[in-house]
Amino acid sequence: MTGLRVQGAQPGSAPPEGAPPDTPAQPPRNPSPLGLVGWARWGWRQLTSMRTALVLLFLLAVASVPGSLLPQQGIDPAAVQQYYASHPALAPWLARLSLFNVFAAPWFAAIYLLLFLSLAGCVVPRSVRLARSARTPPPPAPRNLARLPQSARHQTALDPAAALDAAAGLLRRRKFRLRTGDGWVSAEKGYRRELGNLVFHLALLALLGAVALGGVFGYKANRLLVSGTSFANTVTALDEFHPGRLVSSADLQPFSMSLNGFSASYVTSGPSRGQPLSFNAYVSYSAQPGAAVQHANLRVNHPVNVDGVRVFIIGHGYAPVFKVTDGTGKVVFDQPVPFIPAGTSGLTSTGVVKVPDAKPDQLGFAGVFLPTAVAVNGQLESAFPAPLNPRVSLVSYKGNLGMDSGVPQSVYQLDPAGLTQLPVAPRPLAAGQSIRLPGGAGTLTFTGYRQWISLAITYDPGQLPALIAGVAALAGLLLSFFVRRRRVFVRAYPGPDGQTVVDVGGLARSDPAGGFGEEFTRLASALETASQGSRTAEPRTTEPPSLTTTSEGKSD
Repeated sequence: MTGLRVQGAQPGSAPPEGAPPDTPAQPPRNPSPLGLVGWARWGWRQLTSMRTALVLLFLLAVASVPGSLLPQQGIDPAAVQQYYASHPALAPWLARLSLFNVFAAPWFAAIYLLLFLSLAGCVVPRSVRLARSARTPPPPAPRNLARLPQSARHQTALDPAAALDAAAGLLRRRKFRLRTGDGWVSAEKGYRRELGNLVFHLALLALLGAVALGGVFGYKANRLLVSGTSFANTVTALDEFHPGRLVSSADLQPFSMSLNGFSASYVTSGPSRGQPLSFNAYVSYSAQPGAAVQHANLRVNHPVNVDGVRVFIIGHGYAPVFKVTDGTGKVVFDQPVPFIPAGTSGLTSTGVVKVPDAKPDQLGFAGVFLPTAVAVNGQLESAFPAPLNPRVSLVSYKGNLGMDSGVPQSVYQLDPAGLTQLPVAPRPLAAGQSIRLPGGAGTLTFTGYRQWISLAITYDPGQLPALIAGVAALAGLLLSFFVRRRRVFVRAYPGPDGQTVVDVGGLARSDPAGGFGEEFTRLASALETASQGSRTAEPRTTEPPSLTTTSEGKSD
């Protein structure tokens, strides 16, 4: 077997014919380093590849899972406090990872921004290519139309030029885009498919832009509102405020809202006993100071829209009303205190009462509120979330509450570091009953209760653009699915018997649902009828002027 002979000098062999005898062997060349620009181009190609976009989309979906499973600080801070109480060891670690505020976490923003850049790099060049494709005229007709997936042949007494004119006229009336040449006519239809692809990709990019618009110029806030009280939409009056990147306190809409009353109904029997049926919060609001007051019934999934801001009800609970008299006989506290549901059955709620103005010692109380108190094995529990037998049980403290130390405290927790528990046995109090504190420290009276609601306040200027972009993306996707792009070619040439032979061929560039074969059969039959001089198969219609100006006709 004869092997391949390599051109070049080898040890112990003569140099190739025609080469200088002293030509040294050339060492292999190492590829030149990419450099900064080369690495930047390589990184951009990797980032804007469809594979990277899919990976980032998957990561974004995975990163959103904790935001659905864990309570979020910007949506329900009370639930976050409950999670801290139920999982004191795990909750701080989750907070370090921003899992209680997932959608505002830096790592979530990094995934989102990378996905935005990746999709922008994919969509913009593809949109340019689709726009060019939508303007491209049909290609020239192949020489042998019989090789196409669909083909037909007939003869006519017309000369080839007249036969082609008749075929072009019929195809124009059927809204085909034409291109003519020497002895052939090329026609294409279904360019709206490329329009649908273009709309889909641009709408996808607009959707991402709308989401970014909401994140930059929108904000989210929370407010706990006790029945009979009101608040104004200012940063100082909100319990939680999460502004967008370019939102300041001056950008908040100046509305105010009052809670006039609240009612709730629950399932009273069966396995779902105690589950809520309806929440109705009767509120009044005004869009700005001095504006007319309007009234609304705020229900779950039925927000109130005030000047573009949507106000949702996301929770409710009870606020026992306490009256505290200190050791000097002065009433130093008389107001409702919101208690937070503890996650147990019957809407059992926990809370604290802080009385920093009491003398001679500051007073503090911590306990539970039971809407329907019943004794179970010697312990009080709430058997139903409605206030059928409301009771409150408190543990009393005196000392220094630490509220003047400059360190912020939670209104739902009591720091016992500077406090001394008073020797008062906790007992359930009904409305109107009191606790007399030993040592002349004062008296606490449970005077009744009110109900509170938790409000989620959201302003998202990108919501309407996102909706429009989503509808446009869906419309473009449907258009690209249901419109077939198909081509028809006609050639006419003299036959051996003096007749003109007309060859018709067709193919569909996209035909997932089929049906082009039947359409081609009908079209070939209509072309044969037109070439015989009959106009009964196709009534004449007014032709667009652009179809006859040049040799390349374009339909709308």
